[in-house]
Amino acid sequence: MSFQGPAIQTRPAGSAVRARQHLFNDRTLASYRDSLAAGVERVSDRMARTDRPFSGITPQQLAPEIVDIDLDRPLEDPAAALDELEDVYLRDAVYFHHPRYLAHLNCPVVIPALLGEAVLTAVNSSLDTWDQSAGGTLIERRLIDWTAGRIGFGVDADGVFTSGGSQSNLQALLLAREEALTAARTVEERTALLPRLRVLASEAGHFSVQKSAKLLGLSPDAVITVPTGADRRMDTAVLARELERCRAEGLPVLAVVATAGTTDFGTIDPLPAIADLCEQAGVWLHVDAAYGCGLLVSPTRRHLLDGIERADSVTVDYHKSFFQPVSSSALVVSDSAVLRHATYHADYLNPARMVEQRIPNQVDKSIQTTRRFDALKLWLTLRIMGADAVGSLFDEVVDRAAAAFDLLSTDPRFEVVTRSQLSTVVFRYRPAGEPDGEHLDRANLHAREALAASGEAVVAGTKVDGRHYLKFTLLNPETTLDDIAHVLELLAGHAAGLLAEPAAA
Repeated sequence: MSFQGPAIQTRPAGSAVRARQHLFNDRTLASYRDSLAAGVERVSDRMARTDRPFSGITPQQLAPEIVDIDLDRPLEDPAAALDELEDVYLRDAVYFHHPRYLAHLNCPVVIPALLGEAVLTAVNSSLDTWDQSAGGTLIERRLIDWTAGRIGFGVDADGVFTSGGSQSNLQALLLAREEALTAARTVEERTALLPRLRVLASEAGHFSVQKSAKLLGLSPDAVITVPTGADRRMDTAVLARELERCRAEGLPVLAVVATAGTTDFGTIDPLPAIADLCEQAGVWLHVDAAYGCGLLVSPTRRHLLDGIERADSVTVDYHKSFFQPVSSSALVVSDSAVLRHATYHADYLNPARMVEQRIPNQVDKSIQTTRRFDALKLWLTLRIMGADAVGSLFDEVVDRAAAAFDLLSTDPRFEVVTRSQLSTVVFRYRPAGEPDGEHLDRANLHAREALAASGEAVVAGTKVDGRHYLKFTLLNPETTLDDIAHVLELLAGHAAGLLAEPAAA
């Protein structure tokens, strides 16, 4: 009997040779440079020719072009692939750099961060363990320490980069849940306690709080929404009553979630008062500053975050108000010990003995394993621009939103909800004497949709007290008051056109 296997090939077959030419290594550097230069040139050319934030294309128009592409038949030529990409992506992409993109919390990005993106994708470090990232681990840790210092946390603070605010909020509530369950000594006690846990959050807070509660196995009624006042900030008198009610009914509150920058209104909950209540009740305070974190580097408005230093955990989204590319977020905690709740040791990856050897493995803090070196983008931004420069850009958009609010407040065709502490403006078309009702709702919905279809501008929409409103989210310092006035004229024209039609139309 022979155990001799097939002859071992010492040279790769022809198809493998062709495949290897696409690997990034020391033998393909010329191809790497040429391909990236071609891609940069293509994007630059498209940006130079973009005169509106969106083409107005519909899913029904674009989908057939993409569906018809045979992914099993490669083009092989990078130039041909970029030509195709022009038709299926670049031509119809939504361009956040355009000054008349005024919709969601998407920011134009700074060039130092794009440099970081190019570097991190080429080296492709994974930030889960030291032996996959080395310096990347220390850079991320240094940025967490820097952010914690800006928040006002002490030397015991720590944290980790995440994919975004929703993940940061999820992990914060996971840590808070586990802290709340520490009193349960047995599985049975834990099982009995879990459905009674409650989370208190503003009615203007982010939906990821409710989503996180579901993912964490809490009861369907676990999240108690606290109403806001006319200023759209959490009503602390109601919060105090809800904390007392939960105590009286034997419903442990695992966390209060305060918001520093609501998505719709850009409002900041009264953090000092909320911190007082949480301290008195012995309740975890999480501050969702995904939007408002730009104030951490503001040269003029840092005081708006006073009280955030008393939180147990804070969400920051650098890809909102630090002008970073997606994704770039972090969860920062005041006490590093709570991160143990996210720690699991795997023999192949981060065995427990590494803790004794003081080997820094970021996977010990993260709910992700493989993770991009997104911190590099912020690192290069701070090293090239500096924090004050980033903060001054954020100050500009906050100033612009204040000017937009003033403009709308004096225009009889519109009504505006409340002055934002950040850079949103919620308003609707309602000319003097126009009765409220569904017809007015349809006019505002139509105005937004018609504007997007034209591609001339993009604005957001939301509901306030059951009625449809329009929303500007200003994150581009290049947006001028003239841009805003022009968009208002377009919206007014579309809305007035629909209101002129019979109500049954």
